[in-house]
Amino acid sequence: MGQTFAEKILSKYSGRTVVPGEIVEVKPDIAMSHDNTAAISVTFEQLGVDKLDDPDRHVIVLDHCTPPANEKFAMNHKITRNFVKKHGIKHFFDIEQGICHQVIIENGLCLPGTVMVGADSHSTTYGAFGAFGTGIGRSETAVIMATGKIWFRVPETIKIIIHGEFPDGVGSKDLILKIVGEIKADGALYKAVEFAGPTIENMTISSRIVLPNMAVELGAKIGYMIPNEETLEYLEGRAQKEFEVVESDPDAHFEKVLEFDISDLVPQIACPHTVDNVKPITEVEGTKIDEVFFGSCTNARLEDFEVVAEVLKGNQIHADVRMLVFPASKDIFLEAMRLGYVQTIAEAGAIIMNTGCGPCMGNHEGVPADGEVVLATNNRNYKGRLGNNESEVYLSSPLVSAHSAIKGFITDPRNN
Repeated sequence: MGQTFAEKILSKYSGRTVVPGEIVEVKPDIAMSHDNTAAISVTFEQLGVDKLDDPDRHVIVLDHCTPPANEKFAMNHKITRNFVKKHGIKHFFDIEQGICHQVIIENGLCLPGTVMVGADSHSTTYGAFGAFGTGIGRSETAVIMATGKIWFRVPETIKIIIHGEFPDGVGSKDLILKIVGEIKADGALYKAVEFAGPTIENMTISSRIVLPNMAVELGAKIGYMIPNEETLEYLEGRAQKEFEVVESDPDAHFEKVLEFDISDLVPQIACPHTVDNVKPITEVEGTKIDEVFFGSCTNARLEDFEVVAEVLKGNQIHADVRMLVFPASKDIFLEAMRLGYVQTIAEAGAIIMNTGCGPCMGNHEGVPADGEVVLATNNRNYKGRLGNNESEVYLSSPLVSAHSAIKGFITDPRNN
């Protein structure tokens, strides 16, 4: 019997044939950390090791609270910069570069057939490029710094096959919200989730990234898809090293195979206070909003800016709504400015913010007040996610967020 992608990768990196349930020790190609690095560096030093096992294995991006909101975050950044210099870490991206996952992709560090770990739960994002990407803890990152190694339990695999073409007003964010709503937040706990089918093959890079990014909201260890032609073309001249695409064998065993047809899919909304509390937009349309958060590692790429700018052009943000816009990276910000998207969005009354994670962690920038309702394009909406336990957060696509910002309430884009 053949092997799934996850089994193949972990067999290759452990040097033996593995099956689900086994524990393996591997050396990841990339270990990413962000503002967590300050705390990780302290743990690393407590291990009594003088130098990193391999400085080139590590990527550090300052993105979660940038610029720093207070002296605590400022000191974290200072500690991180000093740690980078001390240990000669060349893959360091300071506060102006953008969100870690997007920055790693743009700099050709996210490659098919590699093992990538990150001290961030949404490191599953890297599966959009055919990598084994997963989030790990701070202590695990410190151990990788010292030894270069980490252990995994080989996950079982759930295959999700997508058929059909997206209807007008519907996109990849609606698809992943539909999947999360159906499977639930623990429906793929420590599983590998493989996204496949003709729909996936034909999706753009930006739209494909959304699915593995939110695979962790199913409880998944990794999300994965075979790189399509557009993805491989994107990597030409960008990839930092040679790579090999790894695919599941035709006769691989999947724990479960699920199929979705999106031909009749409608816009989806994740309602407070869990990502799997998903409803079709028709059930929540008209809900008054106070703030729109357009950003995050899920939806703040150039393709998203184009959609939002097209909706906002010639319109104004509702007087009772604040719309905060956070580009996913400096490169996206510059290109969106060059194409006029930023100007259009700003002219509509939105507030253009710096690149980075912004409100997503609730550290600063756009924290809602008690009782306020936020419509956000990020990936989580539990209590306090945006910084206030007494607010409510709904999740949507960029298209829905733009129409809703104009109207002042959750709005079905198909009716506009």
